[in-house]
Order: sequence, then C-alpha cells, then structure tokens
Amino acid sequence: MKATSSVYSMCGMCAVRCPIRVEVENGAVRWIEGNPHAPGINGSLCAKGSAGLAFEYDSERPQHPMIRTGPRGSGQWRRATWDEALDHVAGKLEEVSAASGPRAIALADRGGPFTDLTKSFLKALGSPNYFDHDDSCASNVNLACKSVFGYGRAELAYDFTNAKHIVLYGRNVFESLQVNEVNTILDALAAGAKLTYIDIRATVTASKADRFLMIRPGTDYALNLALIHAVLRERLHDVEFARRWVEGLSELERFVTAYTPEWAAQETGIPAQEIVSLAHDIAAARPKVILHGGWMVARYTDSFYSSRAIYLLNALMGNLEKEGGLIVAKGPEEAGGRPLRSLGARIPEVEDEIVDAGMPGAPLGTGHLVNLYKAIRTGQPYPVRAFLAYRFDPIAAFPDPEAQKSVLEKLDLLVAIDVNYSDTAWHADVILPEATYLERSNIIATQKGPQPSFAMRRQAIPPRHDTKPAWEIFALLAERMGAGRHLPYKSIDDIWSWQLEGTGLKSEDFNAKGFVSLARKPILMDGEKLEFKTPSGKIEFVSSMLERRSFESLKPYVRPRKPEEGSFRLASGRSAVHTNAQSQNNPYLNEIVPENTLWLNDHEAGKLGIKSGDAVEVSANGQRGTIKAYVTPFIHREAVFMLHGFGNEVPFKTRSFRKGLRDTRFAAGLLDSVDPVGGGVANLECVVTVRKATGGAR
Repeated sequence: MKATSSVYSMCGMCAVRCPIRVEVENGAVRWIEGNPHAPGINGSLCAKGSAGLAFEYDSERPQHPMIRTGPRGSGQWRRATWDEALDHVAGKLEEVSAASGPRAIALADRGGPFTDLTKSFLKALGSPNYFDHDDSCASNVNLACKSVFGYGRAELAYDFTNAKHIVLYGRNVFESLQVNEVNTILDALAAGAKLTYIDIRATVTASKADRFLMIRPGTDYALNLALIHAVLRERLHDVEFARRWVEGLSELERFVTAYTPEWAAQETGIPAQEIVSLAHDIAAARPKVILHGGWMVARYTDSFYSSRAIYLLNALMGNLEKEGGLIVAKGPEEAGGRPLRSLGARIPEVEDEIVDAGMPGAPLGTGHLVNLYKAIRTGQPYPVRAFLAYRFDPIAAFPDPEAQKSVLEKLDLLVAIDVNYSDTAWHADVILPEATYLERSNIIATQKGPQPSFAMRRQAIPPRHDTKPAWEIFALLAERMGAGRHLPYKSIDDIWSWQLEGTGLKSEDFNAKGFVSLARKPILMDGEKLEFKTPSGKIEFVSSMLERRSFESLKPYVRPRKPEEGSFRLASGRSAVHTNAQSQNNPYLNEIVPENTLWLNDHEAGKLGIKSGDAVEVSANGQRGTIKAYVTPFIHREAVFMLHGFGNEVPFKTRSFRKGLRDTRFAAGLLDSVDPVGGGVANLECVVTVRKATGGAR
C-alpha cells in the first residue's frame, strides 16, 4: 500500500525561499509545487524549484563530513564521522579562542530569515563577527535607502499589484526571478500598468516593457539626477507630501540645477525628450508608481548615490505608505501580536565590537566582508583566525578568487557548512554537510511585509546520507565548546517551542498551510502619522546619517571612463535557470544552460571580425580565458556580458567542471574596489579586452 502525504515547507534552491507543497510517497519525494495557499504563488514554481527533485537525488553533493589531508584546494580529503569532524572543528576553535579571544572567530552566511540561529551561535561563543553576502548583492541599495527613510531596503515592500507604473533599473525580474514578485508584476501589467526598463542590455524583462532605455554603462546616476531635475523644474512632484514629510528639498533643487536632461543625454545616450517623457509618465501615475531601488546596478563605485537618487524620486512621487507604492514592511507588533523569541535572548551580550567597527575609511555600516578579509590579512584592528562559511561561497561571489584564497590561507581554520561542493568548501579544512532543504527543518521565520506572517520550513523526508540540519550542527559545536547551555536544543520542536512562547501559537498551527498570517489585510500607516526611522523623523534628502560620517548627501556626478578600442566593461547577471554559482551542476538545469556565452555588441563584433558562435579570448589583469560569443545589437557598445556562476573549479561537480568562464576571475586586483559609501564590491569597474581566439572555447 502506498503511503502518501503532503508537507508544506520552503524551497531551498535559491535565497528567495518560496513556499512549497511537497508530495511524499513511501519516504521519497515524488512532486514539488508552489504552495497553493500562499498569496502571489498560487501553485507556481520556477525552473530552479522544479529541479529540486534532481538536486535531492543527485550523488554529486556532500554526503558525509570531510577533513582535508593535503594543501588547501588540492582536493585531498578523507571521510570522517560526525563526532570526529565536530571534535576537530571545536578543538581548532578553542585553540583560536584561547590564543586570540573568541572575537577571532568569524562566520558568514547568505543572510535572510534564519540568521537568528547563526547570530545566536556566535553570541554563545562570545564573538561579534557575523557577516553576510550583501556586499556582493545589495548593500549599496540597502544603505542608500536607510539614508533617506531610516528604513533599509528589506524594510520597504513594493506593492506591484496596485501600481500604475513600474520603473526597473537593471532589475531583471523575469530572469533573476522571485515567483511572487513576477506574478504580482504580471498582474499589474494585465491590469494596465506601464513598465519601464533601464539596462545596458535588452533582457527578457526588457521584452515585457512598454519602454526600454539602453543606458551607457556607469551613467545611471546621471539619468536619475536629470529625472529629478525635470520633476522639480516642472513641479511634477507631490508638493504637499514633500512639504509635510521631506527635509532638504531646497538643497536638492539647487544641486540638480545643472543636471538637465540635455546634459544627461550626452552622458547616458538616452535622448533628452525620453528623459522628460519618463518624468511626466511617472508623475501622471503617482502615487501608484514604483521606482525599484536597483539590484545589479549596484556594482559601480557611485552606485550608492545612484540608488539614493532613485529613493529621492520615489519620495518626490509621494508614494510612501500608498497602495501601488512603497509600503513599510510590518512585523508581528504592528499586527497586534508578539514577535518570535530570539534564540539569543538568554545569551549574554558580546562585549567586543565587530572587527570593522572602527576601521579608518570604512563605508557606512559594519559587517562588510571585504573588511573581514583586511582584518585576516593584516591582523588589524585585531586578528581573525577562524572563519565558518555557512551556505555561502565568497570565492565564487566576490572579485578576484585568487586574492581571496591568498587571504584565506592565513586562517588557522576554514569550515564550510553547505549542501554543495562550493569553491569555498573545496578550499576549506573541513566540510560539514548540511541536510538538504527537503531533509531538514529550520527555525521559524518572520516574514515582514504589508501582511506579516510566520513561516516554517518543515522536513519532508529523512536525510538520505550522513548529513545534519544546521540547527543541530551549531548546537553540537556549542556543546563541545562549553556553550551548550546557550543552545540546549535536542530537537527542532524544542526550538519551535522556545520561539513561539508568548505568541499564542503552536507548531501544529503551521500544518495546514506552512505559514500563519498575522494580518487579514495590508497594514498601512495613517497618512498623517507616517513614521520614518531617521533622526529627524522625516524623509532626509540631506541625510543626518551621511553628514555625521562626513559623506556628502548630494554628491556631484563623475563621468565614468570610456574603455579603449577593443575593451569593454564586463557585466554579469543571472538567467531564470540558475542560482548564482549554486546550480550549474544540477542534472536538469545543466542540461538547459550548460555554460555561459559572451554577449558582444554587433557593431563592435564586426570591427573585431567576430560572429556568433566564434571562440573569443577574454583577458584582463593577467587573467585570460576563451568562451563562445553571442553577437547581438541588444547590448551597449561599451559592455560585454556573461552569466555569473560558471567556470567552477571543483572536479567533484563533473557536469559543470570548468564549463564556461567565471566573471569574477577577471576582476583581479579589484577585491578592495568597493563603493566608498555603501561598501558593495564594484564588479562593473572591471574592463576586459576581447579578441577572436585562435583555438576553441574552454
């Protein structure tokens, strides 16, 4: 007799963590689909989520603990028991702590809704050094948003469903996709909303847009200043909203005087009339207009100010806490409930500051991974000797992999806790294999938004190999290091009970849908009682946060350098098929997109004698490699583009091993090249030379 059941959980094939329904038959997963109860999902699943079955039953992933026996990166390993591996890691961590204090231990993860576990683990050890991946993602956008509203990027939700005009700057939503976001944007377009897409190349998102503007690389800030100029010159903004809630409008008006649409046309390549037309169109839709703060646009050295200007435009549209605009994400308290109890609530506070808190010349905020590398390399302001990378692959994500490896060589201990053989794991001393997302439960997550909720990832099947869930790995390490009293959990139910205490909920309340909604309808602030988390309590066009650190609120535009003949800015991005550098070895996804190609403008390709399918040599900063060309008119003449995440150097991943090129290897020497205010790595400042190859593509 077949024993079947449905388990409501969360996908783990990318960092979006969409809600899913898993169908299990006789202990095996037979079907995965989007959670039909989740708003905006309605049973939908992307290609990555659909390939979760292939990932679960793939043998080319870590199946047991491994301890390195040869030089780092040599691929020389031995199988270990969990007791042996955990004892080894705990022993090394204790040695580091005894010699340099617990602050010499650092951990980095992907960020997201489960970080209470990793932060509490570090807190239990007595270390302040938690980092995440955001400098390779959206740190510039996050801090730019905070400088205007006091809220970070993730604290503002986009009400796409009710929007009348959506403007996306390089936010390729239909390829670098989130299922809920895609569905709500499609709903808006079906209801008559307009979509403007701005990028250096025409993506799938561009094909869905009413207006596509191909912009010269590195000139987004110029475009945004000109849009602000046009909006203010013609008084297209929400005058009453600005009078009530904005500080520094007169300073902004004076600042943008010289940044006319005609001036911007010379910088960006976008005609002045198009800029003026866009200003009128977004104003006609206000307040139901959304200008997305950016994503991959946040890779230049002025990306902080480019994104900040976008948020200034949003404020000028008066779209805060309005249907179809930007809505402050609400939590359990705003819904009249109580928050989840932190796992760290009973752990004493750490006295030491995070290692980059006092670094001279540091960007805004702390927790910048590039600064962690500096501390490892120099021992200043204090040494960091051990690094745990949990579900995070900085060697693949950040510029200059070889420079990173040189820094990591200085560590006494590098541990990878992962479900994949990442490049960082391949370079580690110990690999602790985490159970897959179908084989594990996680701590309960708080999902803030207009309608906040609690969500649960629930184990669907037992681990198929010698792997463990993260909560157990960290609890066992804490126990071995004498901190077990701080993480005393023996089961996930123990954790859930601790988290839910005082909320009035039980873990069984998640059985029916996988989540518990905390509000029946979107929660909006009273329009007369808006709250901004800035020192002034208002929207700050002149930012207290920036001025306090001697950064300019309104920074003059600097023209980007033009690449020489035969050279181009190297851009990278994602397709709808792959997740960064995680999924290229997946049996299904590898079959669809097995390697990347180099997008090259047809006019420039003609001058170089290159046709689509030709092997071309890409070189920069002492690095070179060959790749197949994709010649197209739909990319700017000053840029080339390749999908991120290819060219892995892990032989265990046989389907993807050395297939295509890794974009970050050409950014040699650029590991410390960051936006000076936001701290995000400036990958798009990498310039490469392209020529027709004499041999085939590697």
